[in-house]
Amino acid sequence: MCSESTLICVTDVLADPGSYGFEVGHEGETVEGFLVRFDGQYYAYRNSCPHTGSPLDWVEHQFLDLDGSLIQCAMHDARFQIDSGECVMGPCPGESLSKLEISVEGENIYLISTP
Repeated sequence: MCSESTLICVTDVLADPGSYGFEVGHEGETVEGFLVRFDGQYYAYRNSCPHTGSPLDWVEHQFLDLDGSLIQCAMHDARFQIDSGECVMGPCPGESLSKLEISVEGENIYLISTP
């Protein structure tokens, strides 16, 4: 494990598919982000829509659309691919969410770096 990693949560807090919002102190900054678990894989993004900069969640820890196949912005209903963060529907096509680098080690999920 990298010495500059920060524990976000344990894997049990995420269903598959599922999402989890977090705020952690990392390398001197407060990082507001969210995790998504989909098909056994984990993805992490900053909780900031590329269109307006607003948070994406409409209910605490809820970042996915109703069928759990896309990330959904609560502000203007933009939809993003889970694996890439790319906007595929809404007012910001072609733009992407800002990825966060994570590491899954055993049952723990760590934030490694931020863009």
